[in-house]
Amino acid sequence: MVIDQEQENVLLELLNTTPVVDGAVQDQLNAPGAKAWQRAHGGNGTEEERGQLVRAREILQDAVRGSYDADALFELLDGVVYRPRIGDEDLVWDLHAPPERRAAVQAVLTWYALRQNKPGRLRPCANPECRLFFLDHSKPNKARWCSMAVCGNRMKARRHYQRVREEAAE
Repeated sequence: MVIDQEQENVLLELLNTTPVVDGAVQDQLNAPGAKAWQRAHGGNGTEEERGQLVRAREILQDAVRGSYDADALFELLDGVVYRPRIGDEDLVWDLHAPPERRAAVQAVLTWYALRQNKPGRLRPCANPECRLFFLDHSKPNKARWCSMAVCGNRMKARRHYQRVREEAAE
């Protein structure tokens, strides 16, 4: 499956709908504006669709962190079919999924394609207090934080402060 930048962005946005704000986890899919988010990303804004997106998000967050329930993934993909058709210049594969699951299915398929085409590039932030995910575009594939300006600086400052405290205690 070939994925484009827009699909990658939608997957990242879905994964990042549970940020930590002022020390508390927020659920943006259960907040005002969730229907607008769904519609902006090709959904229909229904409660059933939102429930499928929340379920897909939970499974995919676990998967990116390193563990997931394969049966739960299969449950999301049940009844999904790719059908070929002849396009203007070549063969095109169209996704057929129930409308309430289409956005969730697309997120799962994008995650899988990233695993195959860009292994190890999609990862959680290394800051244990952060719940965000990022796609590492760096050549060496060594990025650790969702944002160097925020999480990276915080973690470096903490390590520095800890070293200074340890040296002072000696």
